[in-house]
Amino acid sequence: MTPSRDLDGPARPLTSRPLSRGDLRLLVLSLLAAQPRHGYELIQCISEMFVRVYTPSAGAIYPVLGQFEAAGWVTALEEAGRKRYQLTALGQAELAAQRAEVDAAMQRVRHSARMIAKANLPPVVRDALRELKQALGLHHAHWQDDNAAAVAQALGEAAARIRALGR
Repeated sequence: MTPSRDLDGPARPLTSRPLSRGDLRLLVLSLLAAQPRHGYELIQCISEMFVRVYTPSAGAIYPVLGQFEAAGWVTALEEAGRKRYQLTALGQAELAAQRAEVDAAMQRVRHSARMIAKANLPPVVRDALRELKQALGLHHAHWQDDNAAAVAQALGEAAARIRALGR
């Protein structure tokens, strides 16, 4: 992976792994708690978390699902030749027992995803974001309603223009 830096900090190398050991299992457990999903859906959800810079392989996801199924944490319902995995009561209990670990893993995932996203921004965009953050910081607690509204409007317009570039 390429070096990364916070918007206002020095460059730092990213680890070669976007997920820490065991985080994929905890992430899958959490995603299945939200709703039943196919393996491919899990892959896509995780890829979206990492702005498509990191996508777990089927060879990483399906063994986890197989282990969960063997442990009785999920059931696999066959739908048109595809399996949709759903947490069982035992899986819900496992999620509850590992809640602290799942929450910590989700925080690591969010942090890693932010670092990957920042590292993959073009330098000119990263520099512009740093300038924006510094300009906003100049106001700290001195915001007046009309200034805040004008800044919010400008940021909304910028976001709309950026989204339009991607079309």
